[in-house]
Amino acid sequence: MPDVLDPVADLVKRRSDPVVVQTLRSAAAATIAYVVALKLSKEPAPLTAPLTALLVVQVTLYATLTTGIRRVNSVVVGVLIAIGFSALVGLTWWSLGLIIIAALTIGYFVRVGEFVQEVAISAMLVLGVTRVATTAWDRVLETLIGAGVGLAFNFFLAPPVWVESAGKSIEDLARRMRQLLLHIGEELGSQVPVDRAAARLHEARRLDHDIAQVDAALRQAEDSVRLNPRVKEGLLYRVVLRTGLDTLEICTVILRVMTRTLTDLAKQRTDEPLFSQDVADALKDLFTHLAAAVESFAVLVTTQVSANAEEAESRLASELAKAQASRDRVAQLLLRRVQEHPRQWQLHGALLAEIDRILDELDMEQRSKRLMEELDRSTREKRERFPFLRKLRRWARGEGRKSASAS
Repeated sequence: MPDVLDPVADLVKRRSDPVVVQTLRSAAAATIAYVVALKLSKEPAPLTAPLTALLVVQVTLYATLTTGIRRVNSVVVGVLIAIGFSALVGLTWWSLGLIIIAALTIGYFVRVGEFVQEVAISAMLVLGVTRVATTAWDRVLETLIGAGVGLAFNFFLAPPVWVESAGKSIEDLARRMRQLLLHIGEELGSQVPVDRAAARLHEARRLDHDIAQVDAALRQAEDSVRLNPRVKEGLLYRVVLRTGLDTLEICTVILRVMTRTLTDLAKQRTDEPLFSQDVADALKDLFTHLAAAVESFAVLVTTQVSANAEEAESRLASELAKAQASRDRVAQLLLRRVQEHPRQWQLHGALLAEIDRILDELDMEQRSKRLMEELDRSTREKRERFPFLRKLRRWARGEGRKSASAS
């Protein structure tokens, strides 16, 4: 019995997973489209309707609205091409090749964008069953039914908001950055083999590559809050998360450069510690506060409750202040050591400069400035993109009527 229940329990745990949700939503939309088509179409098995619903329904409402029309267009064009070929030549090996060429060519001309392949897919699927159709237009009717159900499905059953999953991805990235910073800090007072230093460099590079996965999760979250009735401050959510990820992305690049600096230092000091004990202890304290600041920053940008946000902001400010104090002490110790023994002084300076860059990226004032700039830019782009809506909104508030009466 436990073996049987394990998959069910796993499915319940993954109920908020995009793949699980999209699978259930697509299946429901296709089933509804099939039931509606059975009532309205003369076909005994109107499979074109659920096919179209599957193609139209997307994970987010914004994606449905932006891609639904092109998907409908691609399916309708494919159906019409299949109807024409079925009436003329039917399904043979050479007509299949011709219909693929015709569908792809026409798809480019009707501007269905990235869905040009679906013109050919729809044409091939319909060509195999169109011969049993009562009339050619039944297929078009089924397509419109599937498209209507797919579009209406996300209007009446708004898809979930993926802000939480994107926030978890950002926090997971920050935790891995924190672990790397802590590991680096623990090794500075000992002799570090070159291969271990190189392993830290590869770890930092993997973090840099993982940014693409976090960015994909964030793009899905950004789409999920657009035009979604569940979200009242969609623009703010998008800007806060996007600017937060941009900051962490810059920090991962700096962290990769930092590990390269330490790798170069390890190559020069193969039989001695990277730093003297007093400098290593100060650096370890600095990296500890830097790691805590990175984690606090991620919590701040992903928190949606004001009380938790204030707590995260307070902790971030505290850790940044401690890190800055530790940085100043490290700078004095490094300067003193370099004056006594100037070996690899340029690597010491590079390490300090990289620490300064991370502190600057996490700075609270810098973040506030970046947030305001991004909000202003997004608002300005929205006004420029939809000037008619802006004029209509002003008229609804009475500004247009007041100016007209004044003149």
